[in-house]
Amino acid sequence: MPTLRTRAHTGSHPAAPTEFLDAPRAAELVGRTGVVACIRAIAQAIEADFIRWNDFDKTARTAAHSAHGVIELMPVADTRPGGGYAFKYVNGHPSNPGHGLPTVMAFGALADVDTGLPVFLGELTLITALRTAAASAVAARRLARPDSRSMALIGNGSQAEFQALAFFGLLGVRELRLYDTDPAATRKLVRNLAPYAQQGLHCVPCASAREAMRGADVVTTATADKARAAIVQAEMLEPGMHLNAVGGDCPGKTELAPEVLHAAAVFVEYEPQTRIEGDLQQMPADFPVTELWRVLAGEAPGRVSPEQVTVLDSVGFALEDYAALRTMRALGRAAGLLDRIALVPALADPKDLYAQLHPWLAQGAPGAAETAPRAPAFQHEAA
Repeated sequence: MPTLRTRAHTGSHPAAPTEFLDAPRAAELVGRTGVVACIRAIAQAIEADFIRWNDFDKTARTAAHSAHGVIELMPVADTRPGGGYAFKYVNGHPSNPGHGLPTVMAFGALADVDTGLPVFLGELTLITALRTAAASAVAARRLARPDSRSMALIGNGSQAEFQALAFFGLLGVRELRLYDTDPAATRKLVRNLAPYAQQGLHCVPCASAREAMRGADVVTTATADKARAAIVQAEMLEPGMHLNAVGGDCPGKTELAPEVLHAAAVFVEYEPQTRIEGDLQQMPADFPVTELWRVLAGEAPGRVSPEQVTVLDSVGFALEDYAALRTMRALGRAAGLLDRIALVPALADPKDLYAQLHPWLAQGAPGAAETAPRAPAFQHEAA
């Protein structure tokens, strides 16, 4: 196994380091491994983790909403002995590109459940796009028709290439029917996917969502506007379609008209979260849905006929990030692209936290700062 680069500790005792994958090295890792290969590896991990759904302590993510977007924390824990804990910090700010920032930015961590030691810290902006595409592919294997070869891709922003390559590489889609309200986004997508044309991937820019959906086997919606939108109407559906709705991922944000859900069999990741955040938020509390893990575990059927319309109302769930983090950690370690950082203090005596200050206090007069004349108190400081 390649040796990890280590950023030196200051201390008298070596602590267990935290492995670290930053954004540039994540891009290098994905580029060297291959986008489709990374998506395939994450998809395998997602399916394996979903099949053992009941081993995990799950909760809906917490969110802080503002006028411009949302910031969320997404935790999950594997409760088995030796299991892991993961969390992701992620935002969604649709106006960010106007400020030169991505709409979505994220990072996350893996920790050992038995000790709480953070063992891996990684960027998740790029990796979230990979895991979202991987989750879409995992679901589509059970919900789309096996002979699906054409996909409408509505919303051609930062998620689009990954969705396209997941369905191309893992499900055999060969035609992409593309629409975005911003023509430049579609041109960007066509340009980035051009190298795959020689492998049989054909891009067809369309003038509307309706045109893009005409004749498509799969419809992926990946829009960013935080709005009560109804991009897909029931009259746009065709028998046998699978809808992969990934853009409606917070309260007040939808992509599908309610009539679309009424016309389909609806599948979700984690029902308590999707009822608040997904297109499902438009529906009555007793509207029937099936959690995807039950299909993967063989406890519930997926698609039951070639004519059935199916919907994955995907809002993103923390267990997918857990799968993605552990996958990218393994790939990064094998490629020798992980750093080691001193995220946890190195203590000779685990009960003596103060000891880590000794080398620095010794460089000056110990206690001088405490005996110097006191600066005026802050207003909130006790007199």
